[in-house]
Amino acid sequence: MMTFLDTILADVREEVAASKRRRTPADIRSMCADAPPARDFAGALKGRFGLIAEVKERSPSVGPMRPENVADAVSVYSESPAVRAVSVLTNERHFGMDIMRLGTIRKTVPQPVLRKDFFLDEYQIREARAFGADAILLMANVLDASRLTGFHELALELGMEALFEVHTRDEIAMLPGSARLVGINSRKFKSTTGFVGEGGSSQADFSLDTSAFALASSLPAGVIRVAESGITPESIDEVREAFQAALVGTSLLRDPRGIRTCLADFETRIGG
Repeated sequence: MMTFLDTILADVREEVAASKRRRTPADIRSMCADAPPARDFAGALKGRFGLIAEVKERSPSVGPMRPENVADAVSVYSESPAVRAVSVLTNERHFGMDIMRLGTIRKTVPQPVLRKDFFLDEYQIREARAFGADAILLMANVLDASRLTGFHELALELGMEALFEVHTRDEIAMLPGSARLVGINSRKFKSTTGFVGEGGSSQADFSLDTSAFALASSLPAGVIRVAESGITPESIDEVREAFQAALVGTSLLRDPRGIRTCLADFETRIGG
C-alpha cells in the first residue's frame, strides 16, 4: 500500500518535470549567477534559541491555513526578534505555494530563507538558489545516504546550507559527516493515515508523533538541532533544552487569534 509520502513524491516528480519545461537547466544556471548572495542560515540559528517560522497556504495533514494569517506572516516574521529564519513551502499541489512565492518572500524578509520541499533532483537545488534561497531541506526518508551527501555538496557549492531532516535512528546513521544542521520531524509521512489530503480540513493533526523528539540525544555532536512539527507556544518549553531552534508553521498560521498574537506567545516563552 502506498504511503502518503509515496503520493507526494509522485506528484513532486511531475512538478519538477513541468518546471524544467518552463525553465530549462541552462536557464536556471544563468539565474543562479545573478542571484543575490546567500545569507548565513546556520549562523542565524546559533546562540539563543529561536524559531524558523513557516509560510504555507495549506497542509496535507490538517488542510487550509487561515488566509489572514498567511497574508500577515511575512510582515510579522520580519519584525520578530524570535524568528531567526523563514521557511517557505514550494510544493504547489499539497502546500499551495511555488518557487515564485519564495522569490517574493526572500526579497521582503531580512532573515535567511529555507526552501522546504521534497528534493529529488539536482535541478531543484539550483532552482532554489536561482530564486534566492539561502538553505534547502534534505529528507533522509526520501534520499539515500549517497544523495544526501551529494545534494549537500551541491548546496554548499552554490553558497547555500542544508537542513537535514530525520525521523529515526536509522536515518540519523545516514547523515554525512559534513552535516551542520539536523532537524527531527515528528510528522509521520510514511503512513497511510493521519492526512486529510488536498480537499479536506481537520482541527486536530493526527499525523504527529512528538516522541520522536527524544532522538535529539542521538544526533551527532556539534550539530545545530532543530525540532520540527507539532510545536505550539504551550509546548515550546518541552523542546528548548534539547534543541537550538524549532520550525513552526501550522500553530502560527491557524491560530484564530491571529498570527501576531500567537507569535507574541512564542516570544514571551522563549524570551524574544
